[in-house]
Amino acid sequence: MSWLVADGKGVTLRLHIQPGAKKTEVAGLHGEALKIRLAAPPVDGKANAGLIAFLAERLGVAKAAIELISGDASRAKRVRIDGVEPSVVRERLGV
Repeated sequence: MSWLVADGKGVTLRLHIQPGAKKTEVAGLHGEALKIRLAAPPVDGKANAGLIAFLAERLGVAKAAIELISGDASRAKRVRIDGVEPSVVRERLGV
């Protein structure tokens, strides 16, 4: 399975998150997931909020269009994003 799956209404991303990094950035592929380094610490949901804000800004969508499907307390996460094409995701995330 790829890190990016399209379904016609949007995409689902498989992510590997590294919280507490020096800066928030896309770090490339990590196995079958896209690795994202987050400056936010992994406490009180700050990393999840930071991830959603980062993806919304980079992809040009509203935060409300992004849903954390699984991995709330894990580094391995699945995120659903409505209203964006796979080609746009690849281009704006640089993968």
